[in-house]
Order: sequence, then structure tokens, then C-alpha cells
Amino acid sequence: MKPRQKRFVYIIVAIVALGAAVGLVLYALKNNVSLYFTPTQIYNKEAPQGRNFRIGGLVEPGSVKRQSDGVTVHFSITDNSRSLPVIYKGILPDLFKEGKGVVAQGKIEADNLFHAEEVLAKHDENYMPPEAKDALDKAAKTKSDAASAVAAPATGK
Repeated sequence: MKPRQKRFVYIIVAIVALGAAVGLVLYALKNNVSLYFTPTQIYNKEAPQGRNFRIGGLVEPGSVKRQSDGVTVHFSITDNSRSLPVIYKGILPDLFKEGKGVVAQGKIEADNLFHAEEVLAKHDENYMPPEAKDALDKAAKTKSDAASAVAAPATGK
């Protein structure tokens, strides 16, 4: 083999090795990426079925029910448009309260109940994930538009 052909073979081997490394990294990340959805997006069937993802919003007031075992909690997460029932088995964060922001990671099961594996409560009054804030703002705007449409009298002759 000529030196030029050897260099060409080395370049091809390096490209194949780099491609394999990138493929392995992407495969590993695919299983660890956790997408974020709101209750409205879940009801619109935008969330993946049978895969872990995150849901965020506010803990619906009056929805927190603790079972007698002391670790199982049922509650609902709302984006002020839709709410989704959640079940979590574990110790909740200290900042978990009704009406406060929360992000839960888990998956939707066949019973249309979100089975959370992890629950995170926001740590600061001023912070909320941008997606959750956008969803809450959009839901509030939709509610105010609907209320003003009902309040406005129909003009007909």
C-alpha cells in the first residue's frame, strides 16, 4: 500500500470510530432525557406513552390526600386550564404545598394516572420553569377571553 492509501484508510477508520462514539452517546442520552409537559398537553395526547417525562404546574388546592401508610400521596397538578391526578409514594419535599409550583417526574399509566417517581417543589417564590409559566399565562389568558366573551352581550337586530 502506498502512504497515500494508508492515510485514506486511517481517515476512514477514524470517521467510523467517531460515528460509533457519537451514536453511543446519543443512545445513552435518549434514555436519560426527560421532556417537560403541562396537564393540557397531556390531555391533548402530546406526551409520550410508556416513557418517563416531567409534568409541571401548581398543586391543585384541596387535592392532596395522604393514605394511612404515611408515604403514599394523591394530588392533582393543574395549569389553571386542566388538572391531572398524580400518585407518589415517598417523602415529599418540605416546600410541597397546595397552590404552589411543583414538577413531578414519572409516567402515565393505563389508568390515566400519573405515577410520579420524583416530586420537586419550587424553592423560591420568584422561580418557575419557563414552560410552566408560559402554560399558566396562556391558561389565564384563555379563561379571561372566555369570561369576557360570556360577559359581552350579543349584538343582533
